[in-house]
Amino acid sequence: MANLVFNVALGRISHLAGLPAANDGLVMVALEASGLETDAVLRDKDTLADVVAGATNEQTTVGRKTLTGVTVTVDDANDRVVIDAADVTWTAPTGNPVGAVVICYDPDLTGGTDADLIPLTKHDLTWTPDGNTFTLTITDFARVTSAA
Repeated sequence: MANLVFNVALGRISHLAGLPAANDGLVMVALEASGLETDAVLRDKDTLADVVAGATNEQTTVGRKTLTGVTVTVDDANDRVVIDAADVTWTAPTGNPVGAVVICYDPDLTGGTDADLIPLTKHDLTWTPDGNTFTLTITDFARVTSAA
């Protein structure tokens, strides 16, 4: 589950995750462990371009992953919305160590820039891509409750 929900996504995450637009989707972006800014700094970033504009860098050799199997489920018993996705697998990944992944909403998977991607959640991860296939198990990547 998420370690951080970005301020720009508060109250919007379940809406964005459930949008059925023609070309939109959720994209997972790996961030390098070295230079990774604190949650207090990252939470105020409004776009992926903002996230990687400071000391935080994208780990580009593993590549971005479009999430599949995204579900948004209303859980009335626990007064929350649960957002889930299929596990993500990297085949023969290499490169710098990863310190976190960010799940972003992309309004158009066929084009655009990092300034169009809205960061929704950050998930801490300690992983050194060493050429071995790596699967990141996703279990309810976010649970949204009302702040009463």
